[in-house]
Amino acid sequence: MYGKGLLKGLGVTFVRFFNTYWDDLVWSWKRVTTGEKRYRSAEGIAHRSSKDARGIFTVQYPEEKLPVPEEFRYVPFLVYDEGADGSKEIRCTSCGICPKVCPPQCIWIVRSADPATGRPRPQPAEFYIDADLCMNCGFCAEYCPFDAIKMDHDYELASYHRNLFGLEQLMKPASYYAGIRPLNAAREDEARRAKEAAKAAKSEAHAA
Repeated sequence: MYGKGLLKGLGVTFVRFFNTYWDDLVWSWKRVTTGEKRYRSAEGIAHRSSKDARGIFTVQYPEEKLPVPEEFRYVPFLVYDEGADGSKEIRCTSCGICPKVCPPQCIWIVRSADPATGRPRPQPAEFYIDADLCMNCGFCAEYCPFDAIKMDHDYELASYHRNLFGLEQLMKPASYYAGIRPLNAAREDEARRAKEAAKAAKSEAHAA
């Protein structure tokens, strides 16, 4: 009885050991024949994340990283458009909606002013986000009427210091936004073009 139980336990251990490394053996042959790698490659990560994976499926972070879905959201950033001369045209108008809707109140803005007249201008002189307070809810991006603030995909923000981000750290080009959220960016660009076309048609109708 004891000998049979011992052999049964050893058999289970051997089967588990074999199953653990079976896929590694298969992919070792693939690497020789087709160049596909099970580790540190997009196809390998996709396979280990699938229902067909056997054995070791751990993602070896930080050498490997799971692909981030488009709707993933982390600390917000400010979008700017690049002019023909290379200038940065920030979309933010300092309207103040984002700090009002922010649940943890981690956003604050200082509006710029015309040095000659002292009148406020529709752009921020200072813009701060306390990333250590931000709960990544996305309300600021959802309520922004100018598509000026968006949620980022950069989640590697660990540091020994407080993450208080100003304009220099927050500003990123519209091309960056289109790169991390291509579907959303295309939809927003189409809506913006339709709005501008409707506005132009209305102006022409009034002029006629």
